[in-house]
Amino acid sequence: MPGAKPRCLLIGGQFTGNFCARELKKQFYVTVIDAKEYFEYTPGVLRAFVRPAHLDSLTFTLQPVYERKMGVKFIWGEVKELNGDRKTAIVKTMFSNNMDEIGFDYCIICSGCNFGPFKPMGESLWFPTVHEEGRAVSDWKHIDERFLEGRRRHVLEEYHKLQDLNKKKATVLIVGAGFIGVEWATEIEHFFPDVKLTIIDFLPRCLGPLPDSAANYCSEYMNACGIKEFYSCGYDPKNPDFWKKIELPNGADETYVCIGVKASNYFMPKNTLSDKGPGGGGWIHFNKHLQVTVKPSEGGGVWADGSIFAVGDCNYGCIGEPGKWEMPPVPKISYPGEEQAYHACLNVMRLAKNQKNLVKTWWPWGAGMFATSLGPHDACFVAGANENKGSGYMVNWWIPAALQKEIIETTKIDECRDCWIGILIWHFVHHTPVHLFGRAVGLSGFAKWVVIAGKNIDLSECTTAQKGGGMIGDLGWLQPDELKNRFGPALSEAAKNLQPGQWSDLASSEMGIHIFQRIA
Repeated sequence: MPGAKPRCLLIGGQFTGNFCARELKKQFYVTVIDAKEYFEYTPGVLRAFVRPAHLDSLTFTLQPVYERKMGVKFIWGEVKELNGDRKTAIVKTMFSNNMDEIGFDYCIICSGCNFGPFKPMGESLWFPTVHEEGRAVSDWKHIDERFLEGRRRHVLEEYHKLQDLNKKKATVLIVGAGFIGVEWATEIEHFFPDVKLTIIDFLPRCLGPLPDSAANYCSEYMNACGIKEFYSCGYDPKNPDFWKKIELPNGADETYVCIGVKASNYFMPKNTLSDKGPGGGGWIHFNKHLQVTVKPSEGGGVWADGSIFAVGDCNYGCIGEPGKWEMPPVPKISYPGEEQAYHACLNVMRLAKNQKNLVKTWWPWGAGMFATSLGPHDACFVAGANENKGSGYMVNWWIPAALQKEIIETTKIDECRDCWIGILIWHFVHHTPVHLFGRAVGLSGFAKWVVIAGKNIDLSECTTAQKGGGMIGDLGWLQPDELKNRFGPALSEAAKNLQPGQWSDLASSEMGIHIFQRIA
């Protein structure tokens, strides 16, 4: 049909799927498929297990938001197979035992992952058990978490278990002292103060690769609350010496495992999935344009003519190999997933216009931000982290950081509901040049840019600053050779891999510190 809009299928309706639907709805016929009927704000779900009323503020039903507010199609069901050659998805819809086939022109996989590496299908408290394979081996088969009411019943069941543990002053072991483990331990301590808590990790301190300042802050908080900490300690529950080492010779009354992730890409062909990676592999391979590829051992070429993309937690998270990274591993958290979603949407729109200059993704600056709650009234916020151990800076803490996290949670959920306050805030976070700074270098690119932008008028010795006006710092159009001749090879090297519209990280020369944008 002349003038008909192309069809875009989004597999997953949570953070990244929600972002893509909003971005693409005007130019495409968008269909969103999710295996559960509701959105859940995963970063805040720990609070719901210790304060069940909080679940209401973290969740909403998807169909009214997608179909009535956004104007896209929503299907409540599970994708069982994705056929790249035919560009079809086999879907088992809710309340049906039959399979439906859905065609598409473009597809963005936004299906996320699971968080229980020791379970066959990655089951954990932190994410609902919604896939057919997972429900078959679930520890809570009596609850159907595809329904919001089922999720609520599971939250209440765990809450009552914690109440019973508190009444008998039970011992609880938290395995893993990353930000999930630390948050879970401190949430339990605040709401159930009679529970005796112990937290362990095989690393030498809590918060893994984050900076010492944040780790020390969290460790001091836990110590003050009476939470016992044991580090450089692997989890070995069958070994009596392990329990003696952590001062629990009789074991723990309850153990919560808060480490790792596990892939849930059951619908993808095996030749697109990794053989290695967290939780035993199974992550979707992708290229710099976020297009799905076949695994490197089979050539690594683009799969399904490049019309299928994988963003966020479902993909392999990195390109290359240690020491030869094209893109280092990106943390599996929601913020960088949304930034990847933005890149994928740009590429889908360009392909639909028969354009070949696709955007290349990069290690997003948002991947270096971590907010760790310490109960409801304390927290710490890290910015500028990257894949290097100890990188980043703790830039906010105590009550201000707790308030910051509450604001992020409230406004992000508001945006996902397609409400105007959240959209006004988060649209500009993902669509302004700040988004384009790429991975952190020392201080985050954003933090350094803010400092420079605020002070260059007063402190800069550049002739553009001395002239004043609105073009302070603008050196005009420069060709690559001019850039190298005027500023040296460091700046030329930093600029050569930029895509049109992309901003550089900070770079230095004899003339000072620079940040620049490739225009064309």
